Amino acid sequence: MSINAAESCTQEADFEYQIKYPIAKFWKNREQGFSLGKDHNKLYWVSLTSPAHDKAILMVNGRTESVWRYQELFFDLFKQGFDIYSFDHRGQGMSDRLLNDPHMGHVENFDDYIDDMDLIVKQFNFNRYSRRFILAHSMGGAISTRYIQTHASHPFHAIAVSAPMYDIKMPTPLRAIAKPLCKKLTQWRNQPHYAIGQSSYERTPFEDNPLSHCQTRFEWSADLFDNMSEIQMGGPTSQWVYQAIKGAEKCVRNAEKVNIPLLLIQPSLDTVVENRAQNQFIANLSKHRQDAILLPIPDAKHEVLVERDEQRNQALDAIFGFFDQ
Repeated sequence: MSINAAESCTQEADFEYQIKYPIAKFWKNREQGFSLGKDHNKLYWVSLTSPAHDKAILMVNGRTESVWRYQELFFDLFKQGFDIYSFDHRGQGMSDRLLNDPHMGHVENFDDYIDDMDLIVKQFNFNRYSRRFILAHSMGGAISTRYIQTHASHPFHAIAVSAPMYDIKMPTPLRAIAKPLCKKLTQWRNQPHYAIGQSSYERTPFEDNPLSHCQTRFEWSADLFDNMSEIQMGGPTSQWVYQAIKGAEKCVRNAEKVNIPLLLIQPSLDTVVENRAQNQFIANLSKHRQDAILLPIPDAKHEVLVERDEQRNQALDAIFGFFDQ
């Protein structure tokens, strides 16, 4: 059955009413808790379920994010009959922070994210659903890709990745030195430090933002982070950058190890992650599978799932159609 997101999902014109009333009521009914991840770090998770549902989505978010900012998306997915599961990565959101400075985005090893995801997947026993999917964004796309590549017996039937972090967008002169430089900076310093040019949490004005053209959704999300200091996140450490580049490279290098259908939603105006790496990933995967799909979204910035209706609806239509195959 074809789903039209313009008719069935939240639209900008009624966003403020929806987020204050139906979505707020929906969000209050969530189950939430903490699970012990690798190294005994507490991972915050949420689930939104109905006994009438027989299909599920695990939503894996990006760097700096929290499940709290995806209330609209969860609401729209739930209305289409999906149970929703999601969690905050170690070091961000409501999960345990790893450093004394809670604003530093840090990870010791990119594989720690993958181990945490494996724990969450096992906790929720997705095998009880007839259809099981991953929807992942940005860093979450890289984590989910590496999870699929390293866990061949995973329970999922398909994966959709939005603007996956298969490489970080950066100026050409910096690209050649970023990885070795961040590695050296990490080795030289006894304690983690912000990467060059990075700092603690600060609200980004809408006019300067690289994430979305939709001011309504952007300002709601920015207000959420301003009002919830516990989910605020600043820039990454040099160690995070080094580990993220390594993890992203492994995604592309091991593309053929993805063993389920994959939809890659690519915002054409992305300035956060590198679209050329996504193209290479799809080219590598397509040598081994015929069900690897690249969908460019014209005039979309990095966060297409919180973009203007035109771009967001196009992405949601593709996701619903892909998961309905």
